[in-house]
Amino acid sequence: MAMEPVPSHTHRLWSFLALKRETVGLLLLVVLVGLGERLAERFLPIYLLALGGGVWVIGTLGAMQNLLSALYSLPGGYLAEHLGIRKSLIIINVTAMCGYLIVILVPRWEAVLVGAVLFLAWSSLSLPASMGLIAQVLPSNKRTMGVTMHSLVKRLPMALGPVIGGVCVDRFGEVEGIRIAFGIALVLAGIGLFAQQRLIPEDKPGTPPPFSPAKVLALLTPNMRQLLVSDILVRFCEQIPYAFVVVWCMKVIAEPVSATQFGYLTSIEMLTAVLVYLPVAWLADRSGKKPFVVITFLFFSAFPLVLLHADSFEWLVVAFVIRGLKEFGEPARKALILDLAPPAHRAAAFGAYYLARDLVVSLGALSGALLWQLGPEVNLWCATLFGLLGTIWFALWCQEKPTGDG
Repeated sequence: MAMEPVPSHTHRLWSFLALKRETVGLLLLVVLVGLGERLAERFLPIYLLALGGGVWVIGTLGAMQNLLSALYSLPGGYLAEHLGIRKSLIIINVTAMCGYLIVILVPRWEAVLVGAVLFLAWSSLSLPASMGLIAQVLPSNKRTMGVTMHSLVKRLPMALGPVIGGVCVDRFGEVEGIRIAFGIALVLAGIGLFAQQRLIPEDKPGTPPPFSPAKVLALLTPNMRQLLVSDILVRFCEQIPYAFVVVWCMKVIAEPVSATQFGYLTSIEMLTAVLVYLPVAWLADRSGKKPFVVITFLFFSAFPLVLLHADSFEWLVVAFVIRGLKEFGEPARKALILDLAPPAHRAAAFGAYYLARDLVVSLGALSGALLWQLGPEVNLWCATLFGLLGTIWFALWCQEKPTGDG
């Protein structure tokens, strides 16, 4: 009787990390484009202030980020199923590059808002395609690990980008430094456009559902809707203070930090997230995803409250470690969406979920400006309250499929 070949250590590692040719190509693209995207994103509120924009302009940008994320989610899922993942990513990348060009060429706060309509497209449009690819090539009991690898690799440029961007701001100023950062982003996106042609194989498009928000939203199963309600409440917690966190750190507290120090804080946040991703993914694929999502929502709720009492760099480090821990179960939450979605239309259902979520949450980002004008303390306390409500809703009402379903 012939003996079966023993898998090599490399094969075992790739299997453990849910790595296949398709997912490796996706991860490399995420690094290239993601690094450029994150060079200036965290400093946009400071850039808007330097260009003459006020609190409401910052609030509008925060609302736009969520609104565009919502509006792009539906066409993102549709493009992936109608054109295939490779072609859809080309369209998304070129769109983002056009947005970078607008901000580079026109140093006005109005141009930032116009350019944001385009350069914010990458994260929003590519997510349904990315999750659809992961669900397509990986079995249910490896999806959390697959989503985790996507999230982990995505956080590497999120950690490095703000440090490089912060150095640009400190060295060249709040206006020219940001424009230089966008120039670097444009170059990296161009490299990504070239690389994705070689790294992501051509795929055959499926049969997409009708391009109708009502019909696509009907794909949401009852358990997806319960998860959606809790997710909306928790994202209100995140988005109410989101655009003002950098203002709090660099302008408000007793011992304000520099742009470079804020970049370090963001790196600490991302490093914390990276350290917890793999062990949590391994456990969630075996013991169920719900407990890890509950813990995640609790960290979301804790961050605004801790930030409120952080008035120096040392205490901000503590706050940003907690902000990093809010990624504790984020891959499990995304994998849970994929598990609960209809198997024939996972990319479209994922896009529909984000459409509904971010349309509502965009109101939370805009209301953050009003709450900030009432006082930073009011803003942060309201954020915490929304987080706790979302956590309780999820713990009481949302169920998950047993591992292996789907």
